[in-house]
Amino acid sequence: MADHVGNGDGATASSVRVLPSHYVAHRRREIKRGRDPREDIDLISSLPDEILQIILSFISTKLAITTSVLSRRWRHVWCDTPSLSFSDNCNLDPSSVDKILSRCTARKMMSFQLCAIGFHYRNYVNSWIEFAKSRNVENLLLEKHGFDDIPDSFYTNSSVKQLYLKSAYGDDLDPKCSVLDLSKSPRLKTLEIESEYWLQGVKIVAPHIHSLRLRFTISDFAYSLVDVSPLTEAELDVDSGSHEKLNVYYIKTIVLKMLEKLQNVEKLTLCGNFLKALSLADLHCYSFPKLKVKVLTLETTISQDVISGIVRLLQHSPELKKLTLRTMDCDARRGYVDNYLDSYSWIPNQCSESWVFGDIKSRDVETKHVALFMELVLKTTKTLKKMVVRLGPYRSERGIKELRQMDPMLSHDNDVSIVLIATKRWIRESSSKW
Repeated sequence: MADHVGNGDGATASSVRVLPSHYVAHRRREIKRGRDPREDIDLISSLPDEILQIILSFISTKLAITTSVLSRRWRHVWCDTPSLSFSDNCNLDPSSVDKILSRCTARKMMSFQLCAIGFHYRNYVNSWIEFAKSRNVENLLLEKHGFDDIPDSFYTNSSVKQLYLKSAYGDDLDPKCSVLDLSKSPRLKTLEIESEYWLQGVKIVAPHIHSLRLRFTISDFAYSLVDVSPLTEAELDVDSGSHEKLNVYYIKTIVLKMLEKLQNVEKLTLCGNFLKALSLADLHCYSFPKLKVKVLTLETTISQDVISGIVRLLQHSPELKKLTLRTMDCDARRGYVDNYLDSYSWIPNQCSESWVFGDIKSRDVETKHVALFMELVLKTTKTLKKMVVRLGPYRSERGIKELRQMDPMLSHDNDVSIVLIATKRWIRESSSKW
């Protein structure tokens, strides 16, 4: 409703809208500061296209496209974005992807991420990959249901620096790929593979990579690293697979052989199941290769199942300078590896250090067990300068305080810097860690 204000001679002034008092007060503050808040709207829009496109590269392509409705200024900004991501719930409409690619004008792609799970994408994936290659993509991330239909030309690339491959789910088809040959990708420096059944028995030839992250499954087929000589950084993990396949042959021909290929790696990360496999190797009295690792990260629970493997690993790392332990949340579901280790718990030649931990499992870990683990590490290593322990959310505040009170004594006696970090929750990412 408008308020009519008299001007003194009977005339009526034009309608006046009464503004809320809080808005008036806010405007007064802004004017006093000499800034109009409406100008903020244009600050981002006034940035150069190159800057806007870098900003858009941090979000999904689907979301980036929605910025085109903001104004005429934004209508075509996304088209030249150097990064494309098609991974929202891995549910793609092939015709929409084709349309988006046809409107993409970027000559150089920094990143191309594609999640195409399902056999109905088979007729499209290769053309999408070729698009990325034609734009000289540097970081290529591909997740799909098996890679047996990918042509050999996919692994020949002069622009890719980082390659991430994830095979989603498994199938009963034997892989056609017996050799993963990346020797014709000279700029490739980082290789990450997460595989369930794809790459069973494959020989990995990657003579140019400096960083390798590999997660594989226990299977009837042996994996092997043929040529990864330039490696300086590696991360290995293994899915538990089946009990029957976790045998002496597997441990000796896959786990230890793979570790042997990493002898020159200076930065190494090993996850829980791989450490359990090393414990099995120790139970069978297998010899361990000597490593040149200087920075070692262990992502695991503190339990009897991993202690034996960790001790032998430390004993064969004479140049170790920094150790990081990332404790994981308790997993109530025990795997085949755990049950297999339990069946060997009576063996007389079991690592004597693991006896100290008794039969504790991850959910039973107490402050004293963490302290015992730290003491064991310090006793086993002679060259260590720094130890970082990241404690999972199952640690109480009281337990953290108790451990921190022990720090000065342990550090002084061993001349090692000890850092304790309490975390609220366990976070694990493809690219990311703590």
